Amino acid sequence: MSLPTEPAAQIGFDDFLKVDIRVGTIVEAEPYPEARKPALKLVIDFGGTIGRKKSSAQITKHYRPEDLPGRQVLAVVNFPPRQIGKFMSEVLTLGVPDADGEVVLIGPSLKVPEGGRLF
Repeated sequence: MSLPTEPAAQIGFDDFLKVDIRVGTIVEAEPYPEARKPALKLVIDFGGTIGRKKSSAQITKHYRPEDLPGRQVLAVVNFPPRQIGKFMSEVLTLGVPDADGEVVLIGPSLKVPEGGRLF
């Protein structure tokens, strides 16, 4: 994963509002050995009307499946589902790169209710 060198083009606030980023709690995590790049399969509970959604995440450098249940993360919940090998990923789990370009998950610093929208 390469680090961006230039900021993205400016967008309007209405464009930002189109991206629905919510907090959810990881309830299941397991290895995804069939993935082309090392990844984990996650089930994330967003509560309320969104419910539980699946996500494939390339987070194996810093996270073990057994340590993830109960951890809150942010994810984009309104992208169309994406086929990742034999797995259908329903949300995009968000992270930022560390100094080596490996994913570090993004989540709230305090426990919050599932389904809360980023603003």
